[in-house]
Amino acid sequence: MVAHSMDRLRGGLIVSCQAETGTPLGAPGVLAALAAAAVRGGAAGIRANGPDNIAAITRAVDVPVIAIYKVVSPGSEVYITPTFEDARAVHAAGDPPPAIVAFDATGRRRCDAGEWRTLLGRIRNDLGALAMADVSTHAEGIAAAEAGADIVATTLSGYTAETAGKRSGGPDLELVRSLATAGVTVICEGRIHTPQLARDALSAGAFAVVVGTAITAIDWVTRNYVDRIHNQA
Repeated sequence: MVAHSMDRLRGGLIVSCQAETGTPLGAPGVLAALAAAAVRGGAAGIRANGPDNIAAITRAVDVPVIAIYKVVSPGSEVYITPTFEDARAVHAAGDPPPAIVAFDATGRRRCDAGEWRTLLGRIRNDLGALAMADVSTHAEGIAAAEAGADIVATTLSGYTAETAGKRSGGPDLELVRSLATAGVTVICEGRIHTPQLARDALSAGAFAVVVGTAITAIDWVTRNYVDRIHNQA
């Protein structure tokens, strides 16, 4: 699976199947059903969070899974797979193990005072998985690629102090374009709310695109319909 994952994802749609625990969708069986439905619709891959959800999803689909573990730690803004223990937990949960493990590769202080380059190396060497670096800027993306990341993703553009002004717009196509031009294998993730924006990201040089909210967040989609109905009344 790992060896062929990149080929399977190239030019494709990756659906992020995530929901907060305690919400209507936030149960492993529900998220696995969403993932299976996404694959039925043509998704090339799935992005998922947490050991229990990844265990259920990897049993339900036969496409590459990008695993993360969101862990909030006091004193640190880094929460996407912040430590190797977190990476190992989500990798071990999969059946089969997820082909890709994603992690925060920004320059922000980490909860364990560790260094993301060490985490990257251990994901690749100790787990035998592909490493996906979630970044917010061009400089971070270049640094991750030079350190050996298999994939760089624009996931955190708009979610760091330096890029906060981008959060209210669409996907960061400028970042996609600049990284692709530099020869980086870049996945566009974040604020892709329409099929046309996904197409635009690929045209800008994205290797693949990740869409979550616009596909799997039923409450968000419903609210958009309800708001439009009321505005038209």
